[in-house]
Amino acid sequence: MAGLAAAAVLGMVGPVLAQDYPNKVIKLVVPYPPGGATDVIGRVMAQKLSVSLGQQVIVDNRAGAAGSIGAAAVAAAPADGYTLLMGAMTSHSISAALNPKVATFDMDKSFAPVAIVGTVPLVFVVNPSIKANTLPEFIALAKAKPATLSFASAGNGSPQHLAGEMFQRAAGVQMLHVPYKGSGPAMTDLMGGQVDSMIETAPAAQAHIKAGKLRAIATASAQRVATLPEVPTATEAGLKGFEVSSMFGIAAPAGTPAAIITRLNGALKSILTLPDVKESLLAQGVIATYTTPQEAAVALRNESAKWTKVIKDGNIKPE
Repeated sequence: MAGLAAAAVLGMVGPVLAQDYPNKVIKLVVPYPPGGATDVIGRVMAQKLSVSLGQQVIVDNRAGAAGSIGAAAVAAAPADGYTLLMGAMTSHSISAALNPKVATFDMDKSFAPVAIVGTVPLVFVVNPSIKANTLPEFIALAKAKPATLSFASAGNGSPQHLAGEMFQRAAGVQMLHVPYKGSGPAMTDLMGGQVDSMIETAPAAQAHIKAGKLRAIATASAQRVATLPEVPTATEAGLKGFEVSSMFGIAAPAGTPAAIITRLNGALKSILTLPDVKESLLAQGVIATYTTPQEAAVALRNESAKWTKVIKDGNIKPE
């Protein structure tokens, strides 16, 4: 009887905690330094969640190991809803698959997804000297000169690198990968003609496209990018199903009570409809996006599976 009573008490703990939630400060861990896209999104979400939940939500920047240190800290935190991850989910999925010794977490098992809150589309850009005005023309050029045309990336294992690897397989071409230490130097060399092409985030590329320093030949998004309406999607250009974007979301440690996840998700659903939130995110090139926890879980599983396959097929190793 004593065992049954104890079990009954334990069974009540989850609902009681959830009903009382939140009753203290919530930490939203941003696993990157201040100032980047993930940090900006996190600060917008934290400020709005503080109002919505009636409890302070503070941003805790824990940078290092390409985001893996902060993500691992959240995975190891108590599953009580008071430590959350503001994650760059595409980068975390890649890190977990590419370097599991550093990324000591499993995207499928270590987290309870709350919601996807934003996406950043990628765009295929070339140096204006390249004799290709469309994606089919670029593919034809790459096929005519195997392993000659180059593509830049923000570093080995970056989303830009893996998008380039994915493109080669989808288009049936061979290109030279030129990794840089960040998007900035990669874009500088692309505009200078030291490299031929790059698949880069739309926010980083669009000013150079509008200035005529780069030519956009396709976006890697399901729909056309609002700030680049004249640029067709890869699917429209004939490369069907080629979709790559950077995904941002909020997650809790695995095992967090469902009622807490539901409470957080409900708050985010309202927050992501606010005009000022949409504008703040769009200023960073982020499209405000809302999903249920279930939809977020499916999106993250698909993201992990996609990049795991690209890494395996390309025999890509960490630096």
